[in-house]
Amino acid sequence: VQLQESGPGLVKPSQTLSLTCTVSGGSITTKYYYWSWIRQPPGKGLEWMGAIAYSGNTYYDPFLASRTTISRDNAQNTVYLQMTSLKPEDTGLYYCHADRYYNDRADDYWGQGTQVAVSS
Repeated sequence: VQLQESGPGLVKPSQTLSLTCTVSGGSITTKYYYWSWIRQPPGKGLEWMGAIAYSGNTYYDPFLASRTTISRDNAQNTVYLQMTSLKPEDTGLYYCHADRYYNDRADDYWGQGTQVAVSS
């Protein structure tokens, strides 16, 4: 499975961020896969933002839930992240991630990440 993130790079404060994760080598509806967005602010650790499951159910970090929406397009095999009311502290490297635990096997995949800077 390969994951490729894409996005605008630079966003102004208060605007909305939209990122795309294009998936190849596997279907986003394959059972037991969870497709997550994870970010890393400069100089800090990884922060899980939320996920969409193979079933379409979504899960969010409670501190980001009010500003975050994760969705998908099954036909395009693509997962999306939308984040509203951006702040400078939302600056960071944003990763798309996939994982599955099935039949005693753990699969784990990362995209290369896309840089997001929030600045006027």
